[in-house]
Amino acid sequence: MNTTKTPALLQNKSLRLLMVARVSTNFAYQMLTVAIGWQMYSMTHSAFYLGLVGLVQFLPMLLLSLFVGHLADRYDRRKIITISQIFEGTAILALAYGSYSEWITKERFLIIIFLIAVAHSFQGPPMQALLPNIVSKDIFPRASALMSSVSEFAVIIGPGVGGILYAFGPTLVYGLTGILIFISSILISQLIMRKEETKAEPASLKTLFAGISFIKGRPIILGAISLDLFAVLFGGATALLPIYASEILKIGSFGLGILRSAPAVGALLMSAYLAKKPLKKNVGRTMFTAVIFFGLSTIVFAISKSVIISFIALFVLGASDVISVVIRSTLVQLETPDFMRGRVSSVNMIFIGTSNQLGEFESGATAALLGPQLAALVGGIGTILVVLSWMKLFPSILNVNKFEDIKSYQLDENTAS
Repeated sequence: MNTTKTPALLQNKSLRLLMVARVSTNFAYQMLTVAIGWQMYSMTHSAFYLGLVGLVQFLPMLLLSLFVGHLADRYDRRKIITISQIFEGTAILALAYGSYSEWITKERFLIIIFLIAVAHSFQGPPMQALLPNIVSKDIFPRASALMSSVSEFAVIIGPGVGGILYAFGPTLVYGLTGILIFISSILISQLIMRKEETKAEPASLKTLFAGISFIKGRPIILGAISLDLFAVLFGGATALLPIYASEILKIGSFGLGILRSAPAVGALLMSAYLAKKPLKKNVGRTMFTAVIFFGLSTIVFAISKSVIISFIALFVLGASDVISVVIRSTLVQLETPDFMRGRVSSVNMIFIGTSNQLGEFESGATAALLGPQLAALVGGIGTILVVLSWMKLFPSILNVNKFEDIKSYQLDENTAS
């Protein structure tokens, strides 16, 4: 039985450094997202250009993730993250200078955002694969929950701080964001790894797609990440929050901010609880149950006309989601040998990014056809149906009792690829 407490976790210097780095970057990204959206809309007053902002951020992740996953399995993950964050911070400071000197245009704005997204896409797979290299397997679930907790803290307060600072101009937001990214790069470079990285090899189609091939033969990993894909795809009710705030609940922009904070508050409290009292049994069944509650919360939110009930529903939605995230990420990392973690994480990043983007599009398109409430209701029902189907399709997940039952496949690279 794992008796490690959270204070004992924090005795790990590298884990402390990684936590601060994650808080720094997540806080920076939340502020950056607010500032980018507000500045683009103030320049163009066009929803189309707001959509282009999302598109230029999504494309680099989609196109580069497999290649970055290969790099993460062949080179020092710390160096990949550090170098990419230096480039990213520099691009963000270019936004600060452009805003201050007023040479920024919507075209230049999109180009710089694209460059930021390119740099950021080099961080996802190695960052996901980094935690198992700095903590032991027996404390990984607790460490994963702790990382989720500190990340949600930044998600809660970052947008509000960004909005307040933006009142003094976008230059201040971008300048602070760039500095936070540079701080993170320094912290990441100081991490002490538990094992040496695998010797680098040239990229090939076989190595680039090795993550996909590996996942196809591992039902636990395939089922876990595909469950997230379809659950978020159907249950993306948060994309409809502006409509609910203005037309259904009639609570204005301040109320919209309250609703947006509800899932993050639920996720923060639940991840803190899981960090203190990690799951010890029935982890597979618990993951499926959590996603069912995610769907039920979406249904309650869909039909609610009460601000309080809507907030509670979104709170439960966030708490349920983080249970699923912690279990899923732990199953994937423990099931995957270290030399494959970067490539497997890159496929996971594609699944996550695709589900988020398509989920927003699906919710918006369905809302245009059926109305927002019916669209959210259908999405919640769809999520529950997906869970019931996945319980039949992937019984190996349902049968996972303890994380300790999961063992990484002891394969060489030729076998895995």
